[in-house]
Amino acid sequence: MTIAPVQRTASPVWTDARLILALEEVVETELNRHLKVAKEWMPHEFVPWSQGADFDGVLGGLAWDKDQSKVTPLGRVSLVVNLLTEDNLPSYHHEIATMFGREGAWGTWVHRWTAEEGRHGIAIRDYLLTTRAVDPVELERARMQHMSEGFESDNAHSMLHSVAYVAFQELATRIAHRNTGHYAGDPLAEQLLAKIANDENLHMVFYRNLLKAALEIAPDQAMRAVADVVTDFRMPGHGIPGFERAAAQIALGGVYNLRIHHDDVLQPVLRHLKVMEIQGLGPEGRRAQEELGVFLLGLDAQATRFDERQALIKARREAAAAR
Repeated sequence: MTIAPVQRTASPVWTDARLILALEEVVETELNRHLKVAKEWMPHEFVPWSQGADFDGVLGGLAWDKDQSKVTPLGRVSLVVNLLTEDNLPSYHHEIATMFGREGAWGTWVHRWTAEEGRHGIAIRDYLLTTRAVDPVELERARMQHMSEGFESDNAHSMLHSVAYVAFQELATRIAHRNTGHYAGDPLAEQLLAKIANDENLHMVFYRNLLKAALEIAPDQAMRAVADVVTDFRMPGHGIPGFERAAAQIALGGVYNLRIHHDDVLQPVLRHLKVMEIQGLGPEGRRAQEELGVFLLGLDAQATRFDERQALIKARREAAAAR
């Protein structure tokens, strides 16, 4: 049984349980739309199996060396971060299944999303090991450490915060995968990551449309959730060993940085939802909207300063190489 969305109200009376019931119909509509547009693809088709060879160890093969792969150093760092993030899928599934439930349209979406996300880690790992793009021992140790530490969402306390987060995070992941492919130095890696990025984009559309419905049903609470998520946003892989150093390399390399986060992730979602144009909010909703506007101005200024530093570093490197 589903409950149709009620009239828009600025009164903060929506519990997580009521919102989940009220949005069930929207979830079903979005699930059906997703299933119509999602295209089946096979991870094994993007792995050059003929390039594979035994590693040293039990099979007595060839020890890994970074010169064995055509993947760029930046591509290698970014691919490992992307893969280790995808590896935590069991934790992500637990989080959303606990939040959204395993029944009805919500449950069907949770399992479908998990199945689609599962092939991302499979495909990236098979590609990396077959092409010898990364040290397999270091990769496995990093996976064990990352997953052993567990994962807890910053937004597990609130259904609306969780929906708002994934609306932005799925787009951020899409951008990260797509740009990683662009800088990887291997056309096949770019093709694979383009496929993965397309999945992530479809997931973003699902959650973005769900967030739009939430803004109609509970505008004040949803606006607060959006403001909180945007101002405190961090990627789900922040617990990866050496993440800060890797993130700095990824930022300087142009895979994902403040400018990209502001221009290509936050702004497209906010513009689509017309978040800054929503009228009729109550005091809390207006306060959240104002906080969001102030934060975005500050983030844009930070991104500009980052761009300037990045340009200076690039100029210095080019001058040093020309000597």
